Amino acid sequence: MNLKRTLIVSFLFGTMLFLSQNRLTVVAANAAAPKEAAPKAPADGSKENSSTSQQPLNATRAAREEKALQDARRQQLTEREAALAAKEQELSKLSAKIEAQIKALEDSKKRIDDSLKARSEAQKKVQDEKIQKMVKLFKTMRSEQAGKMIDSLKEDLALSLLSRMDTKTVAKLAPFISQPRVVKWVTDNLQ
Repeated sequence: MNLKRTLIVSFLFGTMLFLSQNRLTVVAANAAAPKEAAPKAPADGSKENSSTSQQPLNATRAAREEKALQDARRQQLTEREAALAAKEQELSKLSAKIEAQIKALEDSKKRIDDSLKARSEAQKKVQDEKIQKMVKLFKTMRSEQAGKMIDSLKEDLALSLLSRMDTKTVAKLAPFISQPRVVKWVTDNLQ
């Protein structure tokens, strides 16, 4: 903003300097112009001739015009500054609004993440309880029957059940479970 003002002020100063130099050139040119035949003396007896009375009149007129131009430029600058200030204020309001929206979105994201985490933990807990029930069920069953049922389950579920059982129970069930599954379970536990 300060850079814009500095540029505008320097532009105006340059313009005023240019205009004043041009006016001085015009005034100097008028002064250096060849004078016509000497004018007749006024009837009232004053010694003032018309060319000297014209020169101050032209200089005064030029000064008034220059002042009017300067006033118009100042008015334009004031209007532009007001418009820029209004736009700045509008941009700052929009910026604040966007910041508030971003904060609200971040809060929403955090709540959703917390909710998903809580839901995931609840599901994991429920799954663990279910697996624990199955482990108790297979412990109470006969070894042959429990081994055949575990062998018919999907591999990841069977390995999960075996890992939850104590080694004594797994030792009883191992002869009734396919050997590749038992080997995989042993390998997973050794790693």
